[in-house]
Amino acid sequence: MSIHNLPKSTVAQSGSVQPSSVQPSSVQPSSVQPTTTQPISADIHELDRTDIESYYIPGGKVYERFFDCPLDHQQTADTRQVRVFARHIVPVGKEDQIHSLPFIVYLQGGPGFECSLPSSVKGGWYATAISEGFQLLLVDQRGTGLSAPISAHTLAQHGSTTAQAEYVQHFRADSIVRDCELIRKALCRGRTSAASQKVALLGQSFGGFCITTYLSLFPNSISRALITGGVPPLLDSPDAVYHATYPRMITRNQQYYAKFPRDIARVRTIIEHLNAADVVLPDGGCLTARRFQQLGISFGRTGGFDSVHRLVLRAASDLETAGSLSVSALTEIAAAQSFDTNPLYCIMHESIYCQNGNASRWAAHRVREASFASAFEHQWDRILQRSDPAAPVYFTGESVYPWMLDDYAELRRLKDVALSLAEYTGWGRLYDTDVLAANTVPVAAVSYYNDMFVDVGLSERTAQTIAGCHQWITNEFHHNGLGVSSHVPEYLFRLLKGDITDL
Repeated sequence: MSIHNLPKSTVAQSGSVQPSSVQPSSVQPSSVQPTTTQPISADIHELDRTDIESYYIPGGKVYERFFDCPLDHQQTADTRQVRVFARHIVPVGKEDQIHSLPFIVYLQGGPGFECSLPSSVKGGWYATAISEGFQLLLVDQRGTGLSAPISAHTLAQHGSTTAQAEYVQHFRADSIVRDCELIRKALCRGRTSAASQKVALLGQSFGGFCITTYLSLFPNSISRALITGGVPPLLDSPDAVYHATYPRMITRNQQYYAKFPRDIARVRTIIEHLNAADVVLPDGGCLTARRFQQLGISFGRTGGFDSVHRLVLRAASDLETAGSLSVSALTEIAAAQSFDTNPLYCIMHESIYCQNGNASRWAAHRVREASFASAFEHQWDRILQRSDPAAPVYFTGESVYPWMLDDYAELRRLKDVALSLAEYTGWGRLYDTDVLAANTVPVAAVSYYNDMFVDVGLSERTAQTIAGCHQWITNEFHHNGLGVSSHVPEYLFRLLKGDITDL
């Protein structure tokens, strides 16, 4: 994800983003470039460019756009830049309204995940947003997808561990929001009224964290905001997050084993095997007992119990029939874990909760060892020493640990950077509670009662801090409700219109 020394001329001193005019020969080898035939004049509006790749999918015309943004938005003397990618989708039949249709900007969950290309915009939240009169902008947040993606390979180009860690420090929500603000200015340039220059925001999970930062920094740029499963806790450090989510994870384990009681014995057999054998995954990572437990992250999504059960059944069957795990089973297990393909999800995960000079210092690990070690034990000899040695072995949820830097192949190469980031105390403020308390932007948010990713209690406190925030709390969906049912975005739009008043 690292684009380092792109030409200074593509970003104006005023902070407005300019269409990319970088030629392939001037960019470092790892950078992903758009297809361009010649430099583009800054006088040409981004929406009028003829060199942009475009094509149709059911329901919309897709434009693939790249923008050069400052690495550090607040230090004008720092000329480093990152290339940010966004898929712009205009509803079919409204291509001639590209300059007038309002934008809704989608911010993905994470941190560290890109937006996927939808196969169609005739369903799901895409169709809901289009029916509300929007054209869509799906932004790959910096460090993900085609936006200067972070990996061990790309970070190595920045030199020492200290230099690499300094670079990654610019990949939090505040920088993501400032990228979006520059892109908004480029796309809405020339619109005649202040209202027409505003954008709507839709944020899933971490995307909701970004929206709350956006509301703090640039409230006058937002027409309305919708948050799904991502009203952030307004904390200075992550510890309270894990004190809230570990008990919820225990409950989810109990529900899982109630549905699949035979998996109690199967998981114990797998954990015993992984304690006794050195199991190497096809990518060179290690399938340890503690890494196997991380499959429990799926418990927070609709259908997650079933997907984990399928992997458990497959692995237990392999051990029963062959005494070892098959390549097929190992490949499926590795594919269910995204920390190697999206390493920011690990190395920057806890930093999303850090403000005002607080370091994360592996909060999930510290809280687990201090308060929940027995519940989530992975060492077989200690499991046998528990008060009930036959009790189920519990899976863990959305939490990152220092030992992951040994067990995951790609994360091993980022170990020194990750350790440095965990001790970093220079994190600035992400949220301005005074601005949020005076908010005038219409905000609608859904929080899921059983959410094991973002605690509903912490979210409720924040929603009460944001003036005018309409919070819908439901147990009908899990964390991925936005992707499961169009009822979620439809209900939020109704909240914003005042069509629902009994919450």
